[in-house]
Amino acid sequence: MIALLMIAGIVIVALGIALSIALHEIGHLLPAKLFKVRVTQYMVGFGPTLWSRRRGETEYGVKAIPLGGYVAMIGMYPPPDETGTLNHPAEGEHESAETPAAEDPARNDHSPRDPYLRQVGAQYGAPAASSPAAGTAAGGFTEGVEGGTEGGTAGTGTATKTVRSQSTGIFQQLSTEAREVAAEDLQPGDEDRMFYRLPIWKRIIIMLGGPAMNGLIALALTAGIISFHGTAEPNTTVREVFECVVSAEAADAGQTECTTEDPAGPAFEAGLRPGDQILAFNGEPVATWDELTALIRESADESSEVSYVRDGEETTTTLTPILTERPISDGLGRAQRDDDGALITEPVGFIGMGADQEIVQQPFWEAGPMVWEQSKAVGAVVANLPVRLYDVAVSTFTSAERDPDGPLSVVGVGRIAGELSAQEEIPLESRFASLISLVAGVNVALMVFNLIPLLPLDGGHVAGALYEGLRRRLAKLLGRPDPGPFDISKLLPLTYVVAGMLLVMGVLLIYADIVNPIRLFE
Repeated sequence: MIALLMIAGIVIVALGIALSIALHEIGHLLPAKLFKVRVTQYMVGFGPTLWSRRRGETEYGVKAIPLGGYVAMIGMYPPPDETGTLNHPAEGEHESAETPAAEDPARNDHSPRDPYLRQVGAQYGAPAASSPAAGTAAGGFTEGVEGGTEGGTAGTGTATKTVRSQSTGIFQQLSTEAREVAAEDLQPGDEDRMFYRLPIWKRIIIMLGGPAMNGLIALALTAGIISFHGTAEPNTTVREVFECVVSAEAADAGQTECTTEDPAGPAFEAGLRPGDQILAFNGEPVATWDELTALIRESADESSEVSYVRDGEETTTTLTPILTERPISDGLGRAQRDDDGALITEPVGFIGMGADQEIVQQPFWEAGPMVWEQSKAVGAVVANLPVRLYDVAVSTFTSAERDPDGPLSVVGVGRIAGELSAQEEIPLESRFASLISLVAGVNVALMVFNLIPLLPLDGGHVAGALYEGLRRRLAKLLGRPDPGPFDISKLLPLTYVVAGMLLVMGVLLIYADIVNPIRLFE
């Protein structure tokens, strides 16, 4: 039965993550189609295609490796910047006039209007009816790509033009090859449907559509959980009482037994026991655990009266909170740490007891602050990602303990889902709500991670669009010619480096989640 529960939990989370990835790509797809960009592919996964079907001009499909997805749009890369051969349109504008075919023998009714289509090597042949002889493209305009040949058919007046890069460096070669691959999907009539020709604000909307979709999913799932099921909230009933007060550092290091150097617990000495319900502290009535702890923390070294109910009878006792260093918690109730991984503490009053919990339903609008706190927590992990990954590597290949708040892979998420589902002492409804909460957390991570301003992530495309807008604005202010669209393909070398780093990170985290997983239940 436990094995079946674990499998069920893993399947629920896996399906939730797969659906989240699919919806992330829909977040890109919908605005792209709204802005008339031609989308050639919508794919969930990478690698070999398992299934696909074409609807209109877009191929929809599923690929073998379920570690992401993509939407392929035409015109992601602008034309090469060759002085004297290309007049870039200003932002959001298109060519207002064309050279008549009679004045430009290299162009006719069947040649592409857009500079991009002329420069990258898209093939356009004349209709068969206009060809004077088989095997020739009389009057047609055919462009080759770098490495092609120049020439034509004698007596036809037809030539094959080859656009050659002015630089043969490796970076320029990567850019050229990417542009040539993109050119394979171009068709007549695509002149005004390319991504790079959109105004900058439209491009940003398209690229932010994916992370925004993940944010909406996280909000919807969180709102459903807290309003229909509720969240665990500490109350004023005592769940545990500690015989001694262990320092925060010692507890973080794993100390579980009292030593002669540890001071006695004030709550234990005062006679408080599990099951007691606290009514008042120092004459102040308390209705929530937060109210009680706030009074305790402010009463260090002060004799305080505590009123509580045990077995239906109200009793009063006196205790003195001791001044000790306790961890500072973030908005999610987790202990905060500095850059070195050490606990961040503050001196407060402490009596050594823990609270019981109860499920309390919350209004759905509380989901916003919760998702915001999660986003900040994930952002803190991302900001220190190299350090966090180093810590994961150290804990994986040494005996060091792994940080439970550190990064983990989909394998780690699946293990947590399986372990959670197998906890039979937790009500089934609460386990299901926790699995949905886990999927919501994954969506928060996807949202924040994709906003990193590096290619191939969505944030990298946004950064490229913003840079283009900035340099165009500066050129206009300085009275300089419009520099044209920013060629994001020039960043492909950096993209490959980032992609390689992401691959290494994924392998490390998957290996760590197999040999040294984060365990929430012991």
